[in-house]
Amino acid sequence: MTYLSRVRINPLRAASRSLLANPRALHGAVTAGIPDAAPGDRTLWRLDADHPRRPMLLVLTPSKPDWTHLVEQAGWPDADGEHYAIRDYSPLLARLAVGREFAFRLKASPVQNTSKPDRASPHRTRTEAELRHRSYRMAHRTAAQQLTWFLERTTRWGFTIPEARTDRPAPGLEPAPPDTVVDAQPAREVRITDRGRSTFTKPGTRTPVTLTTATFEGHLRVTDPGLLQAALLAGIGPSKAYGCGLLTLAPLPTGAR
Repeated sequence: MTYLSRVRINPLRAASRSLLANPRALHGAVTAGIPDAAPGDRTLWRLDADHPRRPMLLVLTPSKPDWTHLVEQAGWPDADGEHYAIRDYSPLLARLAVGREFAFRLKASPVQNTSKPDRASPHRTRTEAELRHRSYRMAHRTAAQQLTWFLERTTRWGFTIPEARTDRPAPGLEPAPPDTVVDAQPAREVRITDRGRSTFTKPGTRTPVTLTTATFEGHLRVTDPGLLQAALLAGIGPSKAYGCGLLTLAPLPTGAR
């Protein structure tokens, strides 16, 4: 059975600041809350910081977790209210059906594979032969590249992004048709709400890890429930251990199609 958890984080505590600044450390705190994790189990997590004073940690686990240690270390252990919530994920998965629409959020690490990186780094290949055969994973850094990366892959994840709904302009305000029409992609119900880039080191090494992320939000329409379920449970894109890949769904806001 799969569970989705939501944990309140207190950003003013010293331990919290250490966790929030290092995705590797936060990953360790997440895995410490899953006592029955088996080899090969996939745990996904995401830090939502819409409100800087009230960041929220979301975690998808294949077994029921215990977040007591995280509340004591980085939460409000003595405060009123719900410190964390754990919900069975099965009801959501059962609602997936072709044509159904949901609001969604995804924090991902958009990348491309290339055999010709822009510049070499000390920990890359050492010979020309290796350069000819090795493929490198390079981050997309612009918002346009990141959005294209996302839109080009939605069908393999079991959904599409509907065209953005626009109201017809009032009579007399329609724009005049241009002399030359250039093929343009229609606007979609998706936007990038946050972009980030952080660098940290792996424990016990001096190898730097640079993480480039983009958070996508909008509406999606289910095209293949099986593929979408797989994307929800296995995650999307690379860097899942660092808080990327967790796609979450919610009912559409009232009035949205």
